[in-house]
Amino acid sequence: MIQIFKKEINSFLNSIIAYIVISVFLTAIGLFMWVFPDTSVLNYGFADMDTLFSFGPYVLMFLVPAITMRMLAEERKSGTMELLLTKPLTDYQIILGKFLAGFALVFLSIAPTIIYYFSISSLGNPPGNIDTAGITGSYVGLLLLGMIFTSIGLFASSLNDNQVVSFITAIFLCFIFFSGFEYLSALTNLGTLASPLEKAGILYHYHFMSKGLIDVGNVIYFLSVTAFMILLTKFVLSSRKW
Repeated sequence: MIQIFKKEINSFLNSIIAYIVISVFLTAIGLFMWVFPDTSVLNYGFADMDTLFSFGPYVLMFLVPAITMRMLAEERKSGTMELLLTKPLTDYQIILGKFLAGFALVFLSIAPTIIYYFSISSLGNPPGNIDTAGITGSYVGLLLLGMIFTSIGLFASSLNDNQVVSFITAIFLCFIFFSGFEYLSALTNLGTLASPLEKAGILYHYHFMSKGLIDVGNVIYFLSVTAFMILLTKFVLSSRKW
């Protein structure tokens, strides 16, 4: 698993893709937080980072599939998956190695936004007047969301050998899991099914995490969905005849 992890990290860092993806994420978040009038923290009058945690998921929805789209699709297209499967590695070791590499890149994309925390903290009145505990909890929620998106992207990459199709599939699945259940629960004719359906979606749980409320139930939900997607990826890998 460690070998797979190192291989994926080196592959990304030796290509321009990782740097483009990270730059796009930071640029998009920076524009939302500091430039666009409707979302700029400079127009809020409050020292908080709600903009990051509100718009971050939608940026990650495109960022993560761009990271994961090649992980299994390219292996299959180039024929290296057959070689990989001949090594003394289990399917789970291959999947987890790639998953951890993808999540590490998501972490590297989010980590530089800490600069925004110190910038906003210095703008507080008095300086430092910012809810550090709440922001810390919100970062945990954003990272857990990135973890789910990574597992979804890896699953999408296992379905076919076309990176573009994997990218589009991952975006679609991320959107459905994130806010699709919320929209379905809003249908007026669902009755008692509305509440369970809403709670099945990521947005319901992320809403609390983005407010800095770290609840064990919500953390378990994020971990469970991630494990489920990894299990589905394992099923796809095991069922395919490479």
